[in-house]
This record gives sequence, structure tokens and C-alpha cells, in this order.
Amino acid sequence: MDFLALTSGLFYIVATVITSNRLLSSQKPLSHSFSMTIVIALLAHIAWLYDHVFMLNGQNLQILNIVSAITFIISLLSTVASRKLNTGVLLPIVYGFTVINFIAVAFLPSHFITHLETHPQVGAHIIFALLAYSILTIASLLALQLAYLDYRLKNHKLPLTSIRMPPIMTLEKSLFQFIFIGFILLSCTLLTGFIFLEDMFAQGKAHKAILSMIAWVIYAVILWGHYQQGWRGRLMVYITIIGSSLLTLAYFGSRFVREIILT
Repeated sequence: MDFLALTSGLFYIVATVITSNRLLSSQKPLSHSFSMTIVIALLAHIAWLYDHVFMLNGQNLQILNIVSAITFIISLLSTVASRKLNTGVLLPIVYGFTVINFIAVAFLPSHFITHLETHPQVGAHIIFALLAYSILTIASLLALQLAYLDYRLKNHKLPLTSIRMPPIMTLEKSLFQFIFIGFILLSCTLLTGFIFLEDMFAQGKAHKAILSMIAWVIYAVILWGHYQQGWRGRLMVYITIIGSSLLTLAYFGSRFVREIILT
């Protein structure tokens, strides 16, 4: 593990410890020490991405580098969202997974060189895909938190953490806002794919497009059902997680097998 990965990973671990302790022992806002810790972790993370993705002979978009870019986006957005939504309960999970990804990169190195400088429109497609997946993954985490709060309240139990949880209505509103933004980005992903990728339905790649389109339909149904029919509750949570799972299979399924299992 190189210096930048080690620095970022260590500060993510410290941030995980701080947020975990807050869940169990305090209702105070996250401290300035946490802010400094997570800023250093994020800065080292983005520096690591720049150093490992942009190579002299192209861009190294191997699967773990892509996952690292996604964990950076999720960590950044989750940290910002926690200030408004009191979703600090999610932060240890997000930061912990980011650390695991750094460890995986260190022990499972690989290369998948592309040349986006000759096809910048493909770069736009990739950026839309990364943002869409990150936003919709956060939506899934919010859905899980919503399900947890709903379960505790319906069973007349207090939350297991000592921090003040956001009101269910606020969390639900934020959930559908994230789904809407992710849906727009996913639409842009599919649109740019249809326009710029000639091999989108080629053998070995067609499943990505098909699963992504199925997920698009699922999210469209979620938004229509919520805003037009008033759908809410556990059904929405389950459908949201199904949509996110389909996107995970679409984005990483075959590449995980090729680059990690078969190498």
C-alpha cells in the first residue's frame, strides 16, 4: 500500500472510530477534529485516484480503481449529507468499506488501460455512470436507515444509537430526492451509451445495458408510484435495494469475475 493510500486509509479509520463513538456515547455534533480528519482522508484519496488512474500510457480503469472512485464520491456526499440529515449512522459503514477497498487494491493489483483522451465522449459516459451509481447507492443506504427507523418505531423501541435520528418524513423526502437525481444521471448514462458506445450490446457486454435498463425502469416506477400514487414504506425500500443490486451486477459483475477471480 503506497503512501497516499496508507494516509487516506488511516484517516478514514480515525474518522470511522470518531463516528462510531458518537453513535454509542454522545449526541453532540461531529467535532472539528472529525472535520479535519475526513478532509485529509478525502484529499489523500483524490490524490491517490489521480496518481493511479491517469497513467503515461492512458487511464487505468481497472475495477478496483473504479470502485475507489465510487467510494470517494459516496464518502464525500455522505459526509456532506450527514450535516443536514443526521445520517451519521451510515458514515462508519461508508468509511469502513473505503478502507477495505484500499486494502483490496494493495493485494489485488491489476490494469485495464483505456485512452479516453481520444474518445472524450466515452469519458462523459463514464462520469455519468459513476455519479449515478454513487447517488443511487446512497439512496439504498438511506432506504436501509429508513427501514431501520420504521421497524424500531412500529415495535415501540428506541433506536440503538444515542444520536438524534432524522424524522422519518425528512429521511423519506431525502431518499426520493436522491433517487430522482440518480435517475436523471442514470438516464444520461444510458443516453450517452446509446449515442457514443458502438459495442453497447456486443457479446459479453449486452448484460450491462440490459440490467441497467431494467434498473432504470425500476427507478422510474418508484418515482411514478411515489409522486403519483403516494407509494411509501417498506415496499419502496425493497424496490430501491433491488434497483441498486441490479446496477451493481451491471457495472461490476463480469469485470469482477475477469479481473479478480480469474487473474
